Amino acid sequence: MNNNKICNPKTDVPSGIKENDKDYLNASLSLLKEMEKNYTVALTEASNEHLFSKYEEMFNEIKSLQREVFELAFRKGWYSLEKAEDTKVNEKYNMLNEEYNGLSS
Repeated sequence: MNNNKICNPKTDVPSGIKENDKDYLNASLSLLKEMEKNYTVALTEASNEHLFSKYEEMFNEIKSLQREVFELAFRKGWYSLEKAEDTKVNEKYNMLNEEYNGLSS
């Protein structure tokens, strides 16, 4: 097993042409991600505070649901993560910090 991978044992699903739990979960996850993107645009274009607040509530619900669905897929072993070396994390942080500071100038 690769020591850089963070994963759970895979839950088996039936193979074949029929959709299974993994297919439904992946479809739901894709839909929720797309909804998050669309709500982000709606938030930036809201015409007043009341509308912005409503969009923000809905966005937060969608964001939480998307995270729950991802966590479920991860627990089922259908997604894996890779460990990042501390040096790579620090390099990325420094790069983003420099870009951010450049915006403030």
